[in-house]
Amino acid sequence: MSATFPFQVTAAPPAVQPEYQLLIFADVGGLDDYYQLFQHYGFGGTADSWAEHIETIIEEKQPGLLEELEFGEGGHTFVAYASGPAAVADFMTCVLPHFDTLPHLQQYLSQADPADFFR
Repeated sequence: MSATFPFQVTAAPPAVQPEYQLLIFADVGGLDDYYQLFQHYGFGGTADSWAEHIETIIEEKQPGLLEELEFGEGGHTFVAYASGPAAVADFMTCVLPHFDTLPHLQQYLSQADPADFFR
């Protein structure tokens, strides 16, 4: 798989979510530039905020993918469990173009309405 920054992928612990093979995560707490950009556009910038935006992007572009993912509570870490490699690839195809660089994230956030989001 090509570069996935800011996301990383690893095997999911089977005891946590046995139906999901892989874990997609991002250390949101360690990405200060990303946090500041979210804040600049009126969004929370927390892991919960990331999850909400990512769910929205997927719902708009590839809603069936949501059935292959489970978003988790991660504190300062965005966490999504994926059913397998195909779901991870689809996630990256759908979400990464908006999150891979600060200019891409800025472009996405500049057109999103803070009133449409809770976090």
